[in-house]
Amino acid sequence: MNERELIIRAKSGDKEAFCTLYTLYKDRLYRYAHYRLGNPYDAEDAVSDCIASAYAQINKLKKPEAFAAWIFRILYCCCNSIIKLQSNGRETADISGFENVLTTDMQQAVDKTELAEALGTLKDDEREIVLLSAVFGLSSKEIARITDMTSGAVRSKLSRSLAKLRGFLQQ
Repeated sequence: MNERELIIRAKSGDKEAFCTLYTLYKDRLYRYAHYRLGNPYDAEDAVSDCIASAYAQINKLKKPEAFAAWIFRILYCCCNSIIKLQSNGRETADISGFENVLTTDMQQAVDKTELAEALGTLKDDEREIVLLSAVFGLSSKEIARITDMTSGAVRSKLSRSLAKLRGFLQQ
């Protein structure tokens, strides 16, 4: 059964189909939450909240092809709620353990410290867009749904952010 069929079945109340979708997405959701929140415990809480919310609202999903953006939007909001609760003034997340989601070429070209420094030069919204696009493979349209921006604004910020990263890494 393909992903679209799973989504349609989950929308109609099939718990097993939803569990299969969770299995397909859990690692990507966790990596994103871990990056955003900086520790595994908060990441697990965010993913758990996301999945509970998605399960309760799956019947509201209009288009099966929008599932990835929809579930990442829910996770984005769950992470924001946890960040607001923490209110500790943390400016950047710890990316230790995150380097394993990067491509092999990037790992060979840039060590973890340089990557952390390069990502640190970006504003929060720029970093979000780069991660959602480059690491998680979401389209500008999907990222726009998650971040409440237009897809044109997402493409523009992504282009500028990647240029900033290139400039920093070439120094």
